[in-house]
Amino acid sequence: MKFKILSALILLTFSFSNTGNAQTADEIIDKHIKAIGGAEKLSALKSVILEAKVNAQGMEIPMTMTTVQNKGWRMDISLMGMNGWMVMRPDSGWVFMPFQGQTKPEAMPQDAIKEGLSQLDIQGVLLDYKKKGHEVSYLGLDDVEGTECHKLKLTTKEGTVNYFLIDPASSLIVKTINKRKAGGQEMEVESLLSNYKDVDGYMMAHTITSQMGPLEIVKITINPEIPASKFMMSE
Repeated sequence: MKFKILSALILLTFSFSNTGNAQTADEIIDKHIKAIGGAEKLSALKSVILEAKVNAQGMEIPMTMTTVQNKGWRMDISLMGMNGWMVMRPDSGWVFMPFQGQTKPEAMPQDAIKEGLSQLDIQGVLLDYKKKGHEVSYLGLDDVEGTECHKLKLTTKEGTVNYFLIDPASSLIVKTINKRKAGGQEMEVESLLSNYKDVDGYMMAHTITSQMGPLEIVKITINPEIPASKFMMSE
């Protein structure tokens, strides 16, 4: 149950085959990449800090997510007067959530690390997806709150399945569907992305709404200096 809740938190924060559909998918992805800043700009994104608050079960929970491209991800969260954290690297991860009864950090299960690797790709899994070993297919149009959106299915090289629904007018992702396993059971998390704003030339969603509740991003810092020690296990 503990890691089921943690998996949901990861999914809340930070998200497509036949030959005939491949070109259509690539065209959609190209437009999307341009809409959020362009390939060159995205390739220059090396680190990011997101400061956010999530409203869940009547509580406003502050959290900070720190990521260095393909090296490390950390979430710090304050709840019930206690400070918890989660750290993930390509080969390891730890979690400490005292408000869930933990008294010391615990290692994350390897399957959770495997499924969360895309979290380390802040440039986006759609950018250069073929070079990264992912597979994409175009599934046609699907309704998102009254708008017919392009639906892409992306299967990562690790085997994790993600769906992206892209608004044809803006070429921005307005919905994601992620399938993950937690506690031996498969869970599906749908997230709505909105309130896009320009942050140093990157178009980024500032509101993400899922089953866990709405998450509001209040500040984004692009390419800050982050020490490697940030992603070490700490007490």
